[in-house]
Amino acid sequence: MSTHNYLAFDLGAESGRAVLGTLDFSGRLSLQEKHRFANPTGRMLGHLHWNLLQQWEELKTGLRQAGEPLAGIGVDTWGVDFGLVAGDGSILGFPYMYRDDRTEGMMEQAFARVPRQTIFEHTGIQFMRFNSLFQLFAMVQANSPLLEAAQTLLFMPDLFNYLFTGVRKSEFSIATTSQMYDPRRKQWATEMLQQLGIPPRILPEIVPSGTVVGALSADVAGECGIRSEIPVIAPGCHDTASAVAAVPAQGQDWCYISSGTWSLMGVEIDQPIINDKTLQYNYTNEGGVGGKIRLLKNIMGLWLVQECRRQFAREGHEHTYAELTQLAERAAEFVAIIDPDHAPFLSPGDMPGKIERFCRQTNQPGPTTRGQYIRACLESLALTYRRTLAGLEDILGHKIGTIHIVGGGSQNQLLNQMTADACARPVLAGPVEATAIGNILVQAMARGQVKSLTEARRIVQASFPVNRYEPRDTAKWDQAYSRYCQIIRARQEQ
Repeated sequence: MSTHNYLAFDLGAESGRAVLGTLDFSGRLSLQEKHRFANPTGRMLGHLHWNLLQQWEELKTGLRQAGEPLAGIGVDTWGVDFGLVAGDGSILGFPYMYRDDRTEGMMEQAFARVPRQTIFEHTGIQFMRFNSLFQLFAMVQANSPLLEAAQTLLFMPDLFNYLFTGVRKSEFSIATTSQMYDPRRKQWATEMLQQLGIPPRILPEIVPSGTVVGALSADVAGECGIRSEIPVIAPGCHDTASAVAAVPAQGQDWCYISSGTWSLMGVEIDQPIINDKTLQYNYTNEGGVGGKIRLLKNIMGLWLVQECRRQFAREGHEHTYAELTQLAERAAEFVAIIDPDHAPFLSPGDMPGKIERFCRQTNQPGPTTRGQYIRACLESLALTYRRTLAGLEDILGHKIGTIHIVGGGSQNQLLNQMTADACARPVLAGPVEATAIGNILVQAMARGQVKSLTEARRIVQASFPVNRYEPRDTAKWDQAYSRYCQIIRARQEQ
């Protein structure tokens, strides 16, 4: 194995980065962060959009900073959002951000045309109002002229690949997040889309993870001062697909939590599980590296903490995430329990106020200090992980022995210990940069430097530290979980 350098662009909902990965002859991977930026968004004419032009400029800055030689370039991003490309190649406007409220009520309107169970039968995907399916249906309902003008829909990483290469294709994992792909027939769910008025003609060819999309265009290479023959490779273009590829797991008896703005908790399986039980639990069958399926649940995640932090700052209290965690650690336990997936929590703005309203609606005392707000978010996440774990075990028919937490959220030692305690399972936390690592290793698989997903995970085990958390104080978490379940049931019955 000779030394190769790969550049991973990893864009999350809060920030993006360009990470250079060097895979050496001994089979170890090292990382260098070359560029980091806040993922730019903005409100325009009453709607939330991604600032595509600024994102593109940041990616080119990362490419300039990376240096040469590069054996590959790969992009991964969050799921569901997309841009539309016209026949002449121009991009039609700024992509909408999934938190935009134009999808309010769209699920119910869609179900009036195609029943909920039928949509699930076709796609096996968790119902969330911001899925690409409902974003497009909102455009149909609004008679958007962009749909008529569009020739190709490209999800965000596919759109960046197009800007790098001029090639319009969609990678498997990102396509499956849309709720428009049929994982059993392995094609777009065109019949269902037509019933909803969504034109299947705009959907691109789907290619497997690890496909060389094309060579870096001469135009972009010239602007960035590098050579143009560098291959642009589709890794797991959905960030969670790349993160799961980097889980340093062995055997089959494990699940993962990809922890960041969102928490995605699930297992890796060979075939989708689409039945009444997965529909009841509202779990999702998304694509993974190597044609795997990620059976998982999307959970609101550390967005709750991020939004609390922003509100505290507006009120004149600036804190780092580490400081907020320290405040939470010193705060009283189980003052308030919330449902992280409570619908109002999805939109930006005054998260502490929303938590207070939730507590009033559920007859609980609300938090009174900043530490109590953060602790309520973290404890409630850990309890939601326990409920999600129980659902996974029910669907699979066997117990899961170990929980792997990867991604930026794996740095939160308090949440890691809470998860071990709440779930009564050992937790293995790390690597932090799992998404960039998985992105790089899938690129290396495409170039033949890494032979398999199993080998990729061995490289992760050899290259990055993992911290272990054993369960403790589980009895008090059992009591808290009983209270949590009562709150969830009461909310569902309202």
